[in-house]
Parts: sequence; structure tokens; C-alpha cells
Amino acid sequence: MQKISLKKSIIVLLDLLLAVYLVFAMTSFSHPDESKKVCTDVSINIADGATYGFLKAKDIKTILERKKLYPYHQKLDEVNPRIIEDALKVGSFINTAECYKTQDGHVYINVTQRLPIVRVKNDRDEDYYVDDQGSVMPTSRYTSDLIICTGNISQAFAKTHLVYLVEAIMANKMWFNLVEQINVLPNQGIEIVPRVGNHVVYLGQLPRAKQNSVRRQLITEMINSKMTRLEKFYRYGLSQAGWNKYKYINLEFDNQIVCKK
Repeated sequence: MQKISLKKSIIVLLDLLLAVYLVFAMTSFSHPDESKKVCTDVSINIADGATYGFLKAKDIKTILERKKLYPYHQKLDEVNPRIIEDALKVGSFINTAECYKTQDGHVYINVTQRLPIVRVKNDRDEDYYVDDQGSVMPTSRYTSDLIICTGNISQAFAKTHLVYLVEAIMANKMWFNLVEQINVLPNQGIEIVPRVGNHVVYLGQLPRAKQNSVRRQLITEMINSKMTRLEKFYRYGLSQAGWNKYKYINLEFDNQIVCKK
């Protein structure tokens, strides 16, 4: 009986040693020694880079090189994806950043851009963009066809009101193509300068509300109503009377359009 018990114990011990060996072997295979490996390739992908054009791969490389974080030819065990991500996220034009490395020495960096929707050039000589999240961005080499907003515009007004006005216009392709410029008067009344004709359109003041969601809805409803009226006036009025007949078109009040020559 003792021989049988001893035999079983030896078998159990061998099984245990085999299991430990297999775990060690699999761990070593899955996580090979990085101390001897270096980064041999860096892939930088910028989502919608061709559409928005703010960032290029070389910009990402420059940011990391300045902070001595560009991974090319660095030892893999010294490449920290989290530190690279954090370094990129503070960039003015970067929305999100993701970095990871593979055991074959390849480091991947994926970036999404912040999306500007309007350029502000106000009467205080400030020049900046506002993105789709209502945040201010510095100007750059970006040359996309954005609506330009001028006049009495504070950054607070741009972020809490102007961005919703532009969003409502951008939602309709015809209106977006029509509006070349938005001007904010001293009383914060809104004028738009169309690409057609030789006139200015006055829309009135934007609705106010404490909650962003409520303000956004009210502004959207206002712009949809007034731009629909303007579109009908263009179709059935100015198309017959002539695009340059009036200098000023006032849509401030509902159910009427006041025109001045």
C-alpha cells in the first residue's frame, strides 16, 4: 500500500512540474524578452486626415520627437504607450490618441482630430476656430471652407451660442453653401452674408437658455424657421424681382419679411 501511495505521489508531483513548465513556457512565448528588441517601424494613422487636414503624420512625429518619445529605434521595453498617448492628447488639434506595440517591433499610433466648424475673427482682433464640442482652437494652416464669423463675439458667446447657429446651418447642405459669413452686431443680433446677391440678411437675436441642450434646441428651431422662410423668398421673390434689388432683408419677426433697397 505504501508503494502504491508513493507511486501516486510521484505521478502527482510530475504532473505538477509539467503544468508549471507549460505555464512558464507559454508565458515566455507570449511575453518574450523585450530588453533585446528595438522598435523597427512606426505606423501613424490620422482618422479623416484627408478630409479635415489639420494634422499630418509628420506633425505627430514632431510632437513626440520634441518630448523625446518618438519610439523608432528605441528598446521596446522602454516604449510606454500610455505616456505617448498622454503626450499627444494635450495637442491643440488632437481629440483622441491610442498607442500600442507588437512583439515584432512595430509601434502603432492612431489619432483622431478635433473638428472645427467655424472661424471667428472678431472686432477685438482675435482669430480662432471653434470645434464641434464648443471648444476654442488656435488658427493654423487649415484651409477648409468654413463659415467666417465677425463682429461683437466673445469666446463665451462663440462657445455657447454661435456654435449651435453654425451647426443648424451646416445640417442643411443648401444653407451651408449659401452662407458665406455671419456677423454679430453690438446687441448680438445676427446678420448673414449670402454668397448670392448683394444684400445682408438679418435674423434677429438668438434665443437664451441656461441649459445647453435647451439652448441648442431653441437656436436650431429658430434657424430652421428663418432659413426656410429665406429659401422660399429666394425661390418665389428674388428669383423674379432680381437678386440685387434689395440691400437689407429683415427676418426678425415671424410671418413677415421687411426689405430695404
